[in-house]
Amino acid sequence: MATQLGLDLPARAALGRGDFMVSPCNAVALAMVDGWRRWPTQKLVLSGATGAGKTHLTHVWATETQARIIPAQDLRSDLIETLAQTPVAVEDVPLIRADHAAQTALFHLHNLLQDAGLPLLMTGTQAPAHWGMSLPDLQSRIDAAGHANLDAPDDALLAAVLVKLFNDRQLTPPVDVIPYLLARIERSFDAARRVVAALDGASLARKKPVTRNLASTVLDNHSTPEG
Repeated sequence: MATQLGLDLPARAALGRGDFMVSPCNAVALAMVDGWRRWPTQKLVLSGATGAGKTHLTHVWATETQARIIPAQDLRSDLIETLAQTPVAVEDVPLIRADHAAQTALFHLHNLLQDAGLPLLMTGTQAPAHWGMSLPDLQSRIDAAGHANLDAPDDALLAAVLVKLFNDRQLTPPVDVIPYLLARIERSFDAARRVVAALDGASLARKKPVTRNLASTVLDNHSTPEG
């Protein structure tokens, strides 16, 4: 059963290259992002479910290329000429499928970057064929871009992420805690961050170490029924 932990607990977002853990589920996407000089039409779409690591990999690429990152919903025509002076990453492009002004701005950004020989990275949760832009010329340019997909984290990667998250909070749970969490949490980095934050908070509040029993209590308190 997927577990949703709707907590608002502070956590540092570690978005550096050294924090990006590689496994079979993301190795191909990482290689494609690293190969940005060879992108078809100098553009790449990076897709994957929420929490699969798109934002992290976007920041890795932006650091490498000195790119600017902008949410698609913030695109405006008066920003485009300034944006087009450097490589650009536009996040969550499908969110503007009904926003004609933002789509028009992205269309012009495509053209300006291509004329300048600069790369463009775009992200979304689905493959680009499902983005459904209402501006046909924009959708055709998106379709012509390269495409890299981030799969949901596999067991090895999610376990490594959980261990790192616990280490970041100076927590060393018993060896049975990680497998217990792997079998019960939603398979995303966001879920891993939330459950570790919740366990840290519960441990501090109760003045007890993180154990499997505490993990069971925390998951039970924040689970939602299936269906």
